[in-house]
Amino acid sequence: MNIEIIMWVIFAVVIVASLFIDLFVMSNDEISLKKAAKMTLCWVSIALLFGAGIFFSLGGQKALEYVTSYAVEYSLSIDNMFVFLFIFSYFNVEQKFQPKVLFYGIIGAIILRFIFIFVGIQLINAFSWTIFVFGALLIYTGIKMLKGNHEDKKFDDNFAYKLLKKFLRFTDSPHKGKFFLRENNLLCATSMFATVFVVEISDIIFAVDSIPAVLSISSDEFIVFTSNIFAVIGLRSLYFLLSGLAGKFKFLKYGVAFILFFIGLKMLCSEIIHIPTLISLGVIVLTLSVSVVSSFVYDKCVLSSRKPKF
Repeated sequence: MNIEIIMWVIFAVVIVASLFIDLFVMSNDEISLKKAAKMTLCWVSIALLFGAGIFFSLGGQKALEYVTSYAVEYSLSIDNMFVFLFIFSYFNVEQKFQPKVLFYGIIGAIILRFIFIFVGIQLINAFSWTIFVFGALLIYTGIKMLKGNHEDKKFDDNFAYKLLKKFLRFTDSPHKGKFFLRENNLLCATSMFATVFVVEISDIIFAVDSIPAVLSISSDEFIVFTSNIFAVIGLRSLYFLLSGLAGKFKFLKYGVAFILFFIGLKMLCSEIIHIPTLISLGVIVLTLSVSVVSSFVYDKCVLSSRKPKF
């Protein structure tokens, strides 16, 4: 049997087992900050172990592409989780119901990644110029991220939410974790359903950003898909970890914006300059490290300056 087919089978088994544990066995558990940190470390470790498997089976270059693609997707996911945090805050979703919403969000993200990766690779193979379109899109997204602010968004003006309200009747009654309630013999959608809908639409937007970024690293469907899915399956624990640390990553969005800009520039210059995958990985890891460390240093300096002086 072809070694890549064996790796596909191993990947499928690991993912199914991981999803079952994360989404079904632990879906109703209360997730504390400490537990979220342990779970996040667990999913990252599983992803890196699979990377080690790629190294021994498919070679060092494929393993490097996998790790770099995983780092790109995970770094973009960190910023996306803050968007989810704002969505939950807007719709006033209690923490005990948030895992249920993230369950559907992760399932939707996996399906969307499969579609977008397949389409993206086919486009690049059929029309080589699409790589420049993807590059320009990433640069535009990076610049927009620097100018924008998640907290400034108003979901009353959100196109997806406005569209949903035109087709469905909503109730203001407490949803109690349900998507629909019956009032006066009429079936009404709840804010819980609206939350899932907006999260799924956000997944589409995130995929439009992240898939071109990963395709700049590798055009191998196996590498692109596995790295993306391993990043996605850990999003539930990552969300609860970041929600507990919200406000401590002041400069993270600047780091993510720079990564998008760097990858977009790499794609635009791909016909002229070849940037090795190892250098790309170094830039991504260094940027994220500087963003996180500078955020903690900034918070520490601010707290120190606010301490009363006697």
